Amino acid sequence: MTGKLRMKNVDITNLTIKEASKLIASKQIKVKELVNLHLGRVKKLNGKLNAFITICEDQARHQAEKVDILIAQGQKLGPLAGIPFAVKDLFSTKGIKTTAGSKVLENYVPVYDATVISRLKNANAIIVGKTNLDAWGHGASGENSDFGPTHNPYNLKRVPGGSSSGSATAVASGSCLAATSTDTGGSTRQPASFCNLVGLKPTYGRVSRYGVIAMASSLDTMGHMTKTVYDNALILNITAGKDEFDSTASDGIVDNYAEHIDKGVKNIKIGLPKEYFDGLEPKIKAAILKALKILEKLGAKIVEVSLPHTEYGVAVYYIVQPAEVSSNLARYDGIRFGFGREMFGAEAKRRIILGTFTLSSGYYDAYYLKAMKVRRLIRDDFINVFEKVDVLICPVSPTLPFKIGEKNTNPLDMYLADIFTVNANLAGIPSLALPCGFIDDLPVGIQIIGPDFSEKLLYQVGYAYEQETKWYERTPKL
Repeated sequence: MTGKLRMKNVDITNLTIKEASKLIASKQIKVKELVNLHLGRVKKLNGKLNAFITICEDQARHQAEKVDILIAQGQKLGPLAGIPFAVKDLFSTKGIKTTAGSKVLENYVPVYDATVISRLKNANAIIVGKTNLDAWGHGASGENSDFGPTHNPYNLKRVPGGSSSGSATAVASGSCLAATSTDTGGSTRQPASFCNLVGLKPTYGRVSRYGVIAMASSLDTMGHMTKTVYDNALILNITAGKDEFDSTASDGIVDNYAEHIDKGVKNIKIGLPKEYFDGLEPKIKAAILKALKILEKLGAKIVEVSLPHTEYGVAVYYIVQPAEVSSNLARYDGIRFGFGREMFGAEAKRRIILGTFTLSSGYYDAYYLKAMKVRRLIRDDFINVFEKVDVLICPVSPTLPFKIGEKNTNPLDMYLADIFTVNANLAGIPSLALPCGFIDDLPVGIQIIGPDFSEKLLYQVGYAYEQETKWYERTPKL
């Protein structure tokens, strides 16, 4: 089976949710045909990309048939109906193996769906598979999976970023039209940046965490990746909102994020935080400054600002996060479900040891308590700066996608890959990553950061830039 839609001669590697939804609604293509095309691509590419841990072939085809029947009956369905999705293997999926990328849970099959998954299913989205990830979400490269590393579709010798490595590779390779992801310290934005995608880290509490295997509970956010900004907004319309199963989920009003997304950026004040550009690789800095010039041409006002506690972000994050990791992983005792703790990988063990030490008697005040106080200062920096500007724009990663194995022997070097992303998690604010070009044939991205619950504005700014550049049209040669 080819990757072409016969009636429109559209390459599925370039297909967006918006376009696919129109084809389905106008009955130019059946959902089953669309799903079969993507499943065929999954199976064809997974040997070289290792994006999927589990392929949900039978379930996907069965669900596709059900949606085709609803359409034939004349039922009005939403824009995600029939859309092939991939799911990061941290999200609980009823009746489908959920491993968290760890051999500890290699045989675990949940009896319930995470809230995000149940909402996508209710929107008639089709799950084609569960994607690979750094085990438990611990990593910035996709190399820490107990099921082998995921490869970047733009260069198979390089990492796709992590921890949502499989989700990024799946979407970028045209194996699905969207994928769920998580973002605890950059795990959506960094792989999106490394794979020429749009990735959202929502405000903490905007999307329910229920049913997602916890990494660090005060930092975890449930995001997603797409090819375009508009597609990304369509998904947040479905996943956002109050959830009785998650007490941290906000009961605030959910916007229609895709509506009026084309309002433009005239007179929007964009802050350029100087701390994020000090010592930045010149080629990456040039790409971001070029993006800012485009937004300025479109009517935005660029202002240099300061976030003085930025330099403490990584240190604070790698105290708070391992502490919460050690607490969350304590439940995996090999008795109720899964295998024993001897199956934990090296990175999980490292974070458990770091976190347990941080929380131990005599060290709690010196490390954890002090880190939480600095975390408050980091949040205050953002609150203060958003009194002067509407959004911030800065790099996602200090480097381009690095070679597989390049940073494996130096955990500290790997942790520094999160230097530009962790502060948004510490502050709980939203951030949208999107493509801003290529350097040496490798994708590079920017992130747009806003105040609490400003996702609609982030999409508006991102859409304006995307429509001028259309970087999403450049796909990998596989």
